[in-house]
Order: sequence, then C-alpha cells, then structure tokens
Amino acid sequence: MFDDLLDANRRYRTEFADSGVSGRAAKGLAVVTCIDSRIEPLAVLGLRVGDAKIIRNAGARITDDALRSLVIAVNLLGVNRVALLHHTECAMAGVSEDDLRERIAAASGADATGLELFTMVDQKAAAASDIERLRACPLVPPTVEVGAFIFDVHTGDVSPLMPNT
Repeated sequence: MFDDLLDANRRYRTEFADSGVSGRAAKGLAVVTCIDSRIEPLAVLGLRVGDAKIIRNAGARITDDALRSLVIAVNLLGVNRVALLHHTECAMAGVSEDDLRERIAAASGADATGLELFTMVDQKAAAASDIERLRACPLVPPTVEVGAFIFDVHTGDVSPLMPNT
C-alpha cells in the first residue's frame, strides 16, 4: 500500500546529501499552517530546510498539540517569532462545529459528537483568539513576535490577516 512512497524514497536517497543543518530554526521562525496540500510553507515564504519549524493541523489553529510544539520551539529550538498562516477556501472556515461533525459522521458512519474540530466562522477572529491563547501561555516568552497571515491558494499571495503583535 505504501510501495510508491518507499520507491520514491529510494530515488530521493540517491541524491540526498546531509546538509548539516541544525535542528534549531535558523530564521527563528515557527509557522502554524493548515494541512491543506496546496500549501508548501517553505516555498510560500521563501524559506529553506532548516529555516523554520512547521506545525500543521486542520485550520492552522493553536490547539493543545500546536501549543505544546510551540512551547518546545520557543524555549529549546531557537524560535522567537510565530506566523499563523491561514488560507483561502479552507474547509474549516465558514462552517460550524455541528455542521462539520454531521458531515464527518455521515462520511464515517460513526458518532462525531464531542470531537473538538476548531472550525472558524471568521478566520480573522479565530486568529485573534489563537494569538490570545498563545500570549496567555506562561511558557511562551512575551518577547516572541506573532503574526497572522492568509495565503491565497489561487494567486500565491500572502497578506496580513491582522496586525502583528
């Protein structure tokens, strides 16, 4: 079932050279972005391997797990700024938790009640809420800069979603 991936890796290995890049974020950046496969976060932001920590989840939200990763990144891996990178046409935007749970239940045949999905009626409001959650965490130094941006999946444009903090 995964033979295509292993075959691709064999080809990759023939050209792979250890870059010697450190496990720290060379640009001091962490990017929280969506799982949408149209987003290539390094390319979108003009970055290279080793420049940033990339955290992905549905909707680019500051979930418990994203927060856990950011706490590690800002305290141990050289991160001093965080970019929330939302995108246009996000399946998590403009839909309610209940509506998405119903769609998941219909597709899976299982009850999705109680599953927190972090949908967002308004991406800007969701980003503001996530920034507030990040700022409220005592394990994230107040010196960490945070910005929220939106990537247009049709034009490639990245623009501020709200003022940086």
